[in-house]
Amino acid sequence: MRFQQIAPRVAASALIIAPAIALGAPAQAERTTGCLGADGATVEEARLARDVPQEILRRSGFARDVDRFAEKLCAAPDAHHARKVVERHGDALWRKAVERVQETGHVKKDLSAGDDRPLYWARLGMTSALNRWEPDFDLGDADRAELVAELERRSRGHDDTDPPTGRGRSETPRIVVTGFDPFQLDNDIRQANPSGAAALALDGTVVGTGDGAAVVEAMLFPVRWRDFADGMVEQALLPHYTGDRPAEAVITVSQGREGRFDLEAHNGAWRGGSADNERVGEEGMIPIPDGVPTVRPQPQWSDSSLDRPAIVEETTGEPFPVYDNTRVTEIPAGETEPVARPDGPTPGSRARAGGGGSYLSNEIAYRNTLLRDATGLDIPAGHVHTPVLHFGPGDRVTDPEFEENRATIVGQVEDIVAAAVRS
Repeated sequence: MRFQQIAPRVAASALIIAPAIALGAPAQAERTTGCLGADGATVEEARLARDVPQEILRRSGFARDVDRFAEKLCAAPDAHHARKVVERHGDALWRKAVERVQETGHVKKDLSAGDDRPLYWARLGMTSALNRWEPDFDLGDADRAELVAELERRSRGHDDTDPPTGRGRSETPRIVVTGFDPFQLDNDIRQANPSGAAALALDGTVVGTGDGAAVVEAMLFPVRWRDFADGMVEQALLPHYTGDRPAEAVITVSQGREGRFDLEAHNGAWRGGSADNERVGEEGMIPIPDGVPTVRPQPQWSDSSLDRPAIVEETTGEPFPVYDNTRVTEIPAGETEPVARPDGPTPGSRARAGGGGSYLSNEIAYRNTLLRDATGLDIPAGHVHTPVLHFGPGDRVTDPEFEENRATIVGQVEDIVAAAVRS
């Protein structure tokens, strides 16, 4: 099954440099105002100076969006106007990325339409400008951080909660689907993330359920431990559990294993410590932010409520098979060493890895299903791991094999989401 596209919704309104503002290629805003300093960008933003991010931005047409943002930011006379710039450009970046992937408007430049990477690198260009901005007025650290957070939320679809209008769609049930940014960029700066591409492809589309039609609301999350500890997941997802129109399902998606899809049955409360996009590793119990509904005491495990056997049966598994993954790694009650279990956790055990591991994909799955349990909303909620997306031979930014594999994975994600909702 493929989803029906509908008119795009209108949203409510430590180191180097940014895309078109990179060394050797200053943007007009920086040439004319000098409002962006050389210091203040994050480790993640520093990668923007490399050739591949610059090529992706140039070949997608998103480089100009970064330049325009910097120009408007430099012209902002005070914090109020700066916030308006952030709101407008953050919303516009998300909508442009969705429209480009879905090809609902003219696709500029020659990078393939389905690519999730222009949004990632353009967002980093904008946050880099914010972090390095030297305004003519006093701007405190907390105010700057809030501007960055606002841009993150809006350009990730977190604030894009207005349903499509017309023909009764304002009352249409909603399905939430989430994806992730590219990661492991120090291994290959070209990396994309099929979960992000799938989320962009699904946003605003309609899927049939047993009770009628539902609209997909998609959003993306960073591959950074600190954002999760600060409550970004709960802030974005909680309105879909407790609002006036709660979601019919909340399905998180990330890139996982070679050559297969996994429906993760059990999510563990443990961070395994692998480095994120800022080269930071965190190990220990998943921290739950203050002020959100949760389960006390904090459980070691939180499970999927997707009808996984029905999804496996309904989806074709072609070309990638779909598995109901019940494997976990635990420290059994009364013991001290981790043990792998093929059929889920045993009573009283301590989590060391869910079916989806102990990285941020397991963590978003845990946080999502914990919110479901804490709010008492009986809906399908769970995690889907996609196959790894590979490039063809050579070192090109894109190639036919990469684009074909991405389209295939995105198509199967659409099928899995549709099956999850119908079941």
